[in-house]
Amino acid sequence: MDQRPQEDNLISNIAFKALKHDIKNQLSNIYLAIEQLKYELPEVTADISFYLDTINTSCNNIDSVLTNKE
Repeated sequence: MDQRPQEDNLISNIAFKALKHDIKNQLSNIYLAIEQLKYELPEVTADISFYLDTINTSCNNIDSVLTNKE
């Protein structure tokens, strides 16, 4: 019996987990930067709030895709 498909699947799974880990780390950095901007900006206008919320929502969507692929 050929072990190649199982080995390829295992390698793909390991690669996906590593990539997922790296992406989640970057998402954490983005979340932290958003919170820091909210704290440091002298005035958070409606436009700034909209952009920060949009970035946050997009990060949540990416995280959700990664979580649902477990």
